[in-house]
This record gives sequence, C-alpha cells and structure tokens, in this order.
Amino acid sequence: MNSIAIVGLGYVGLPLSLQFGRAGLKVLGLDIDAAKVAKLKEGQSYIHHIPSASIAEQIKSGSFDATTDFSRARDVDAVIICVPTPLNKNREPDISYILKTGESLAPHLKKGQLIVLESTTYPGTTDEELRAVLEKGSGLKAGTEFHLAFSPEREDPGNPQSKVADIPKVVGGLTAACLEKATTLYGRAIKTIVPVSSCRAAEATKLLENIFRGVNIALVNELKVVYAAMGIDVWEVIHAAKTKPFGFMPFFPGPGLGGHCIPIDPFYLTWKAREYGQATRFIELAGEINTAMPDYVVSCVIEALNSRRKAMNGSRILVLGLAYKADVDDDRESPSYVLLEKLKNRGATVAYYDPYVPVIRMTREHPQWAGQKSISWTKEAVEGFDCVLISTAHRQVNYRELAEWAPLIIDTRNAMAAIPTTKGQVWKA
Repeated sequence: MNSIAIVGLGYVGLPLSLQFGRAGLKVLGLDIDAAKVAKLKEGQSYIHHIPSASIAEQIKSGSFDATTDFSRARDVDAVIICVPTPLNKNREPDISYILKTGESLAPHLKKGQLIVLESTTYPGTTDEELRAVLEKGSGLKAGTEFHLAFSPEREDPGNPQSKVADIPKVVGGLTAACLEKATTLYGRAIKTIVPVSSCRAAEATKLLENIFRGVNIALVNELKVVYAAMGIDVWEVIHAAKTKPFGFMPFFPGPGLGGHCIPIDPFYLTWKAREYGQATRFIELAGEINTAMPDYVVSCVIEALNSRRKAMNGSRILVLGLAYKADVDDDRESPSYVLLEKLKNRGATVAYYDPYVPVIRMTREHPQWAGQKSISWTKEAVEGFDCVLISTAHRQVNYRELAEWAPLIIDTRNAMAAIPTTKGQVWKA
C-alpha cells in the first residue's frame, strides 16, 4: 500500500496524515470543512502544536493533499476515519459522524481496499454499524471484497515528547486478512504495532485506557475535597506518594474534566453495557465526582471572596485558561466554560485569559461564548479583577507577574506552589 486517505483533519487526523507522509506514503486528507482544506492547501496550520512548515513542505513535495471531494477516495489503497464521536444531550453515544462518513465513502469503495476506523467508540461499532453502512452503499462484502479494521487513536496534545511514530498502535481486524492488511499499513509509519484478536478488542482497549484515567482522576478529585476539609494539601500528598517506585501512579486533581476523551468515552461503554444487562458503577460514580468539581471550585471562590468581605454578585472574576489542557489550543469540553457559566449565573462579571485561545470559536456546547476575546496580559488588565481563577495552567503564563498583579488567586492546578505570594492571596481549590 502506497496511498491512503484520512478522513477528518483535526487533532488526530492531521498529525497522522503528516506522519504517513513522512513515511513515504502519498496522503489525501478528506474533510467536510472547506476552510480547513483551503488553509492546508496553502500550507497553513490551524492547530497550535503543528507547525505550518511541516504542512507546507509536504504540500510542496506532493506527499500530502487535502480536499472535500470524497469521490477521490477511490484512488487510494486505504482509508482511515478520524471523526468526532460526541455524546448527545442525553449523554448517549452519537456515532452519526462515523455513519455519515461511511455513507460518503461507500459509493467509491473498491475491491481490496482497507477501511480503518480510529474514532473512539463502543465495542461493535466497526463490525456492526460501520460495516453495514459500507456494505450497503458499495455492494461489497467486508472481510472478503474489502478489508475492515479498528485502530484507536493515541494522541497526547501539549506533550512535546509525544511523537506519532513512537506511540504503539493497537490494531484489530474483522478477519485475519483484515488484521494483516492493517498492521502492514500502520507498520509503514509507526514503530510498534500491537495486534489484537478483533475490532471489538481494539475498541475496548481504547475505552479501558480512558476509563482508567477518568476513574483515577475522580479518586484524587474526591481526596482533594476530603483532605482540604482536614487541612491537608492533596498536592503535597500526591508528590510524596509518587516517590514510591512500585504500585503507584500519580494522577492530579483539577476543576473538572475536559477534552474529547475522558469526559465522553467512558459513557460509550456505560451505554453499551446496558444492552448486556451490565452495570458500570465505577464509571458512573467517577463521572458524578468529576462533574461535581466545578461546583466545588465555585464554592471555594465564594469562600475566598467572603474572606475579603466581597460578594460573588458584582465581583469581577478572570478565568485563567480556556483550553481543557495546558499548552494546547483545544477547548472542547473544557471545564472552564462550565466555570464561566456558573460564576456568571451567580452575578459575577467574567472574562478569560488564554494565550492559545485568543478568540472563542463557535462550538456546539457553548455557542453563547462565541466571539468573546481573551483579555490582554497586562498589569492594568489583571489588577482590575477582584479574583483570578486558574483553571488551566499554561506554561506560557508568567505566574510571578500574576502574583504581583492579582489581589486574590484561586488555584485549581497548583500552579502557584513555587511562586512567592502575599499571605492569604492564594487559595487552593
């Protein structure tokens, strides 16, 4: 296989496209967003940690191209699908993006072609729903006339040490031949391939990875609240515990969960498990704890303001960090939006600062904030707020300046731990 198409040129699809291009394959990027495609064809990046030079180089060499024309999928040997899998308003899986992509690809599917799904989803999606759509629209049989596989994405945005080629790739196929075809493809660009017995095993692997993180984050979030009531700093406890060289892995608390993985993916399994009459109590309890964290943070803000004889109603509050994670520009499912809403609903005047999100883009979840701009990072601007709430601890932020400028800081990320501050100025939340 020498040519592939990758559907969905976001935080997963674009880096994967560039890696396959570096490995010598001819890559076609497919996306329904014409604006994204136009930028890519001009050699421009719209993702902070992906340099434009990397895209421009591959566009110029001809190893990468982008289009909205799905009919061009017939010209490649394999297609990898990297589209969103959100939850709907009832917190049920929404695999409509996967199915619509399948419908768009099916008429152009050819014999011998490989289709791989990378979008996180519940076990059975690939060999049931996606397979049915592809077979119906193409008239071809999966496993004999075309190959079908699942390989979960593993991206770690904001981590400069994380390279696509170095992250082991789990792959599961519909048949043994499908698995062989998929492992051969990924072996061209990824150093370590981890084959598993089926598409469902690969789908379940991704869910386990994110459930593990979600449950453990919930644990330290709960301990944060408990230890705070006892006058114990949970951050100190975690840093002491992680000196144990065996049997312990550190997880860190925060103001809530964000991103397109941990707040969403575990509930794909919760939903699917009901079909088999199974309960997922750990997952649901972890979800309740993590979802409640913004309320705990708001209560800390109220307490801190009260200590200075200020009410929440009428106070000016700056939320520092809109992205869901440090050093990225991805604000999907960010708890900062929840905090902004809750603070505003209690009468506060709110604003935000984020060097990675200068203007809030239109989102499905928080359209009311679209167009709002980050404040400027100046002494005059920061001093004008009664309180600064650190929601995301970007390394680019000058926390020494924050300590000098802000009259009151609520720190949910332990960002101020090493910064000299005025006594009583910093509250941990």
